[in-house]
Amino acid sequence: MIRIDTLWLCTQPQDMRAGADRLLNVVINTIGQAQAHHGYLFANARATRIKLLVHDGFGVWCATRRLHAGRFVWIERDSVGSAMPALQLTAQQFGALALGLPWQRLGELSVISRC
Repeated sequence: MIRIDTLWLCTQPQDMRAGADRLLNVVINTIGQAQAHHGYLFANARATRIKLLVHDGFGVWCATRRLHAGRFVWIERDSVGSAMPALQLTAQQFGALALGLPWQRLGELSVISRC
């Protein structure tokens, strides 16, 4: 099993033809370094595909997931069109995102109340 201590959502859309080396270059140019046991999550412009790049301390692993219908819930951009280059995710947020669920709303969805 590959250990992942911290997950990062890389907000800039990427070409899903990119391999592990090119995605690693994006991480280093954006964040400054790729740390061991950190995972970096990328999506294409339509958010129908995601790639997870993991540095395990010895090398990198790259995994891909594709939705055949719908889109992954991705980060919202502001009116200027910019977003933070990377955002840290919890394991619960990552699990929801990988299933195509609204991961940004996990806190509010965990409580049911009367309006």
